[in-house]
Amino acid sequence: MKIKGKVWKFGKNIDTDVIIPARYLNTSDPAELAKHCMEDADPDFSKKIKPGDIIVAGKNFGCGSSREHAPIALKAAGIGCVIALSFARIFYRNAFNMGLPIFECDETASALEEGDEVEVDADTGEIRDLTTGDIFKAQPIPPFMQELVSDGGLIPHVLKSL
Repeated sequence: MKIKGKVWKFGKNIDTDVIIPARYLNTSDPAELAKHCMEDADPDFSKKIKPGDIIVAGKNFGCGSSREHAPIALKAAGIGCVIALSFARIFYRNAFNMGLPIFECDETASALEEGDEVEVDADTGEIRDLTTGDIFKAQPIPPFMQELVSDGGLIPHVLKSL
């Protein structure tokens, strides 16, 4: 699986209230959540991104409450993947359960710039900055997890196997 898109940069400790503000948790409609994704950090974020775009962040992305709405909002907004220095443990699991690929990579938070075009290879973990030519290495996503992501998350994956 390859993911290609434009980089949108955020800092460290981006919590789930920044990803999808609590005032929108009265809905579970992915399209509605997508409209408000990251709006407290960038009010026009959902209008600027294109399908496949990539969020790059510092450490502890997805900290805070354990809501599944956060990865749903990112995925529904069209985010192809998130690359961060590290992820909050519950967000890490929720992201894969909702079908959102994520990658931990030490160098990318400081090396990649907003607007860079990036291609991520889930099979090898290679992160290629197409703007600068730099190459970084993240942990690849195991095949069974890629299948879970391709199926749209844990529930569709389980239903497929029934």
